[in-house]
Amino acid sequence: MTYNPKMKKTIRILVGGVWLALASVLGAAEAGKPATVPADFLQTLKQEHPRLLLPEARLQELKELAGTDLLLQRYVKDVLKAADHDLTARPLKHEIPDGLRLLATSRACLDRTLRLGLAWRWTGERKYANQGIANLLSVCAFEDWNPRHFLDTAEMSAAVGIGYDWFFTAMDEKTRGTIRQGLIKLGMKAPPGWGVNGVNNWNMVCNGGLTVGSLAIADSDPEYAKRIIPRAVANLPTASKYYAPDGAWNEGPAYWQYATSYMAFAIAACDSALGHDFGVGATPGYGDSGWFPIYTTGPSGFLLCFADAELDKVNDPKANGRDGMPVLFFLARKYKNPEFSAAEHEVLKTRSAEALHVVWYDPPRTPAPRQLDRLFRGSVPVAVMRSAWNDRNALWVGVKGGFNKVNHGHLDLGNFEMEAQGVRWALDLGSDDYNLPGYFGKQRWDFWRLKSASHNVLLIAGMGQLLKGDAPITECAEGRTVVDLTTAYDDRATQVVRTMMLNKPRTAVLVTDQLDLKAAAEVVWGMTTDADITVAPDGSAMLARNGRQLMATIVEPQDASFASEETPQEPQPHKSNAGYRRLIVKVAAPVGKSAITIRLEPILEKGR
Repeated sequence: MTYNPKMKKTIRILVGGVWLALASVLGAAEAGKPATVPADFLQTLKQEHPRLLLPEARLQELKELAGTDLLLQRYVKDVLKAADHDLTARPLKHEIPDGLRLLATSRACLDRTLRLGLAWRWTGERKYANQGIANLLSVCAFEDWNPRHFLDTAEMSAAVGIGYDWFFTAMDEKTRGTIRQGLIKLGMKAPPGWGVNGVNNWNMVCNGGLTVGSLAIADSDPEYAKRIIPRAVANLPTASKYYAPDGAWNEGPAYWQYATSYMAFAIAACDSALGHDFGVGATPGYGDSGWFPIYTTGPSGFLLCFADAELDKVNDPKANGRDGMPVLFFLARKYKNPEFSAAEHEVLKTRSAEALHVVWYDPPRTPAPRQLDRLFRGSVPVAVMRSAWNDRNALWVGVKGGFNKVNHGHLDLGNFEMEAQGVRWALDLGSDDYNLPGYFGKQRWDFWRLKSASHNVLLIAGMGQLLKGDAPITECAEGRTVVDLTTAYDDRATQVVRTMMLNKPRTAVLVTDQLDLKAAAEVVWGMTTDADITVAPDGSAMLARNGRQLMATIVEPQDASFASEETPQEPQPHKSNAGYRRLIVKVAAPVGKSAITIRLEPILEKGR
């Protein structure tokens, strides 16, 4: 059931006492406060299986639609083809290759379960059910689901919960009991630790995974749902409040998908199994969050790379852009916004569909015109500007503000990424290896990829940004974005403001840093790129990549000149920085006010 504010008046007369309590839950969620789940909430539990995500009525609706919808037919074929590969895949094993994470196994289990489960339910062919059940029996025989890294346990709980539900009619009671007891012992009874009430993606994953698992067995073992779901509804707002006010996620677009997908699991499981989501779906900003990956995807098809994202195949001419995000279909259906599914259908033109693309399928519609400039507010604001949509060669700039202490954050306030002519010229290298000692501890700021020195920001007096830095985006309109970076440098400056501006024809970018220094200092303007850099005698620079060129010129100070620096090459397990370099400008800035302005202009091909 999709939440509508008007429901609070009509809900009282629908079912009676249960809905009276639920009405107050919805109101609490709407206000952004933790909700109280009624003690008798399982009265509305659907007793039949399957009941999670894809109840039988929805499956029949999809099958009927597939009779005439050629695109849905293609998506189903994609899933069946992948499910056929799963039939001969190696057995799932309890493997922790990095000494910490079982995630490769838990994610493989979830992916296989969704594919094989959908294939079984779509075709009725027993081979898919047999293999899916075999996978579940394998993981339920594990010694544990790695509860010390509870994301593994949560993801496995979701996988086994969905499998138990979807394969229910294909199993005898003994097999059901074995899988059910495995889910209880290794998932429902595992101590979740701090993850369930954390302020980051762990919250959504832990609560979403456990919610799915508990609802799968709520008819036979209701005590787990009675404990887990009220806790999830109460704790989700601790992290989900960061979707407000307009859907940005403070851990970046890559972690947006992870958090938002498990939030969707929690909502969809409750909707399908109980008939309502306790108002979780009314979380401020969540219903608008589909815009975040749409705008933060560049014309090349790749996402902004901040916050420990993975820089993978950007500028590879053979690459298709970002991976699919089935959750955009969920958001489109739940919040009746066809713009979200339209964007995902565009991605699927060059990619295979996943099982959840079918489960949450939303037919394509012609999207409405989109804004050229968009500001996402919230604790880590992001501004995006572009010259056009649906043009791989368009000019595009993404700029981030926010605070450096955010989970998965780097010392990168004011960092920008830029594309033009199909090339991402200004790069964010993303994460280093998560298993480096102290990566998520006190040594985090010692790693070069996480320092200001690797990002497209200023170094002042040989130092990067302060950890305490908090940078609001004060303006984003008409091709102009302004970020106040003062707190990131306030031990050396009384003011630092970065302005990103597109010229009127939107064919070039001007980056202006206005400074008010407490003492004279060397200021280094830097930009990371994988382009070849040639510095001309006049101090300008020409960047070349994939047969395209970008001209970089220094508008002020006029006596400055560009230089090229190699990036440090660090030993494994550090990620390689080979092929990347730094375009830099060193300026002897005086005490008081000064400015650095750089112009970045792609060399357009004839006829463009």
